[in-house]
Amino acid sequence: MNGTRRCDIRPGHRVSIVLKKDQRTGKLTEGIVKDILTKSPVHPHGIKVRLESDEVGRVKKIF
Repeated sequence: MNGTRRCDIRPGHRVSIVLKKDQRTGKLTEGIVKDILTKSPVHPHGIKVRLESDEVGRVKKIF
């Protein structure tokens, strides 16, 4: 699953995100969702979330 639909993502899900600093390289960071930051139901670049490690980025993959 890609991370473009808000309804697919819940706190506690394990996801891969791309951090703002890694957008050029596309390096993914894995973690557990703490908060969902995007309010709209769909976002073409991925729903923005905060991980339990307090890192913020856009979801690229949901496990």
